[in-house]
Amino acid sequence: MNINATLFLQAVVFAILVWFTMKFVWPPITKALDERAQKIADGLAAADKAKSELATANKRVEAELSSSRNETAVRLADAERRGQAIVEEAKAKATEEAGKIIAAAQVEAGQQTVKAREALREQVALLAVKGAEQILRKEVNAGVHADLLARLKTEL
Repeated sequence: MNINATLFLQAVVFAILVWFTMKFVWPPITKALDERAQKIADGLAAADKAKSELATANKRVEAELSSSRNETAVRLADAERRGQAIVEEAKAKATEEAGKIIAAAQVEAGQQTVKAREALREQVALLAVKGAEQILRKEVNAGVHADLLARLKTEL
């Protein structure tokens, strides 16, 4: 065989191989590479989207936490104010009740003082009558000398 014929035959076989490869082998490989590139692009887009959604969610969470902290602070301040009001109200009621108790005690002490004075007057009158009996050496009739005894009680 001649070198030209071999070279020509090899060129034809190579051309057939290139044609076969371009017709049957290359399209599935290209299709697989395109699909893989598309999957990678979709994955990157999804990652970017997830990243932006995560940032948005973090901002919402921070806003909710801030709102919750503010609301908690307001509620605590309100509860503290209510507690102070209850304490002040209890103090006022206790002061009022103490005033009532003191007033009642003063009234009762006044009544007891009046009763003690009356009892003391009665005893002094009896002692005066007994003293007069001793001085006069005779019995003094309380019914007969009622005016005198009444004046004596009022003077004491």
